[in-house]
Amino acid sequence: MSVKALLCAVLFSLCGTFVQAEPAPTPEGLEFCTVCHGNQLKGNSNIAAPRLSGLDADYLARQLKAFRQGMRGAHPDDENGSLMRPMSSLLSEADIAQVVKWITATESPVPAPSITGDSEHGRQLFQSCAACHGANAMGNVQLGAPSLVALNDWYVVNQLQHFRDGLRGEQASDTYGQMMVAASKVLSSNQDINDVVAYINTLK
Repeated sequence: MSVKALLCAVLFSLCGTFVQAEPAPTPEGLEFCTVCHGNQLKGNSNIAAPRLSGLDADYLARQLKAFRQGMRGAHPDDENGSLMRPMSSLLSEADIAQVVKWITATESPVPAPSITGDSEHGRQLFQSCAACHGANAMGNVQLGAPSLVALNDWYVVNQLQHFRDGLRGEQASDTYGQMMVAASKVLSSNQDINDVVAYINTLK
């Protein structure tokens, strides 16, 4: 059975029946990505699948490998992350390189804001985030920090909660994740998280 067939079989066994996204040109064998992440990889809030276009190649490759190695999606409460683990487990290094090449060449609109909060308070909280993600939240490849403005704001909220609550970044081998666990401690409440994300929205 081909990698494509295996990926599709795992996806549908885990996720049930999805309505196929509107057709978009994708390389042969990579259509499975658009089932969740949508055409143009612009994300799908209904199933918490984030936008992928706009993220840098190093970050994308590292996350796929983290899922494959069990550093992400292993916590029993990380339901959406757990869907990515069997998908990524079937990818070889060459497959990952192909997926990343396609994602970085795919463009989609920057997501519209959906999270509200006190952006001025969020600006103050963001100062510690800026050290890695940059003053404009555009990311820093050298530091392994992704662009935050490229991501759906609801996904940023979700992941900050996961870092704070121990669903992501707890494994010793996940160096970058552990850095985010420490950084997330500044955000003591869900309101703090909404506020900092509301500020990031002003940078888009």
